[in-house]
Amino acid sequence: MRRAEHLAHQRENILPEMDYDPPELKESGFTNFSVFGDWEESEFEVADVKDMRLEAEAVVNDVIFAVSHMSVSKYLPIGEDVAFINVETKEGNKYCLELTEAGLRVVGYGFDQVDESLSLPYHETVYSLLDSLSPAYREAFANALLQRLEALKQETHD
Repeated sequence: MRRAEHLAHQRENILPEMDYDPPELKESGFTNFSVFGDWEESEFEVADVKDMRLEAEAVVNDVIFAVSHMSVSKYLPIGEDVAFINVETKEGNKYCLELTEAGLRVVGYGFDQVDESLSLPYHETVYSLLDSLSPAYREAFANALLQRLEALKQETHD
């Protein structure tokens, strides 16, 4: 569930329906109280677009250390439900990835390229996708994990 959908869900469910107005609320004048104020649907749409860019940037920041290059596309449009990420593996292979609520998938074999004829499967995580594309990613990720574990071990012994 994306952030904007989560907020909408919270807005709908934060205050359960009441069969009566407690006297304390009537006396204080808060009979029609909303924690979220009067948000318009258009504000949620703007938040969706911003959130998809933020999600794409978070994906990039999570794994940039284990690839040669990775960035959110500056040329392909970011919509309410999609963003595109360019990635070059350590092996030198270039891909354009589509990020949606369904996950990530390869949509092109070059930066900013979308091949409509491709129908490759979605991966739930960027880790799974890169693991399937790049043995060097697997090695870099494993090495980073090992270094973190060794650092934690060292901290506990100090």
